[in-house]
Amino acid sequence: MNAPRGPAGEPLRALQAVVFDFDGVIADSEPMHLRAFQRTLTGIGIELTAADYFGQYLGFDDVGVFHAIARHTGRELHDDEIARLIEQKGAHLRSMMSAGDALFPGARDFIRTAAATVPVAIASGALRHEIDEVLGAAGLADLFPVIVASGDTPDSKPSPAPYDLAFRRLQASTGRTLERHRCVAIEDSRWGLDSARGAGLRCVGVTNSYPAHELPGAELIAGGLSDLTLDALDGLCSR
Repeated sequence: MNAPRGPAGEPLRALQAVVFDFDGVIADSEPMHLRAFQRTLTGIGIELTAADYFGQYLGFDDVGVFHAIARHTGRELHDDEIARLIEQKGAHLRSMMSAGDALFPGARDFIRTAAATVPVAIASGALRHEIDEVLGAAGLADLFPVIVASGDTPDSKPSPAPYDLAFRRLQASTGRTLERHRCVAIEDSRWGLDSARGAGLRCVGVTNSYPAHELPGAELIAGGLSDLTLDALDGLCSR
């Protein structure tokens, strides 16, 4: 099998695959998630500040956010109430996302370049239908053979489970033997970086949600996907 080649036609030496987080990496949706949570929680008398969301809850999936907020506020939320809150939050989010393009600048081009060169996947705490809707609207849905979303693993980030499952499914879908240290995860939060590192993947942090000093464990830092190149990822995996 011929070695994968980068955009300039030079063979990549080490990079075998790229696994993307979704919210905060591909989709500029974290502020919308915050507003959707705020609107939902206001209905049950809970105030969620931006500082608390970004400082404590951003790395969790929706179920984890509501459970954590319940613990921190001393509220008891039963499973059926959490399910209802998740449905309400999703409705608020869909309404906001339908108003415009949810992708970060440069994300579409980088994803297309990466997917034309190496296998790509998503490991996210977002709901599957939210991911599908954004990717479909952007014309990117067919590029991802593997998407791990909220509920696909028993534990969410920072557990290694989402990235571990994405790696194993990606390996199965390609029919190739992939090496974890030659596969790159791109994340925007410390929870996601912990998850990727625990699964044995190389870690790139983008500063869309947090500054570089709040992304411990990132082996490479970039402002966003628009600042990354496959050569840079290949160089990281070559170390």
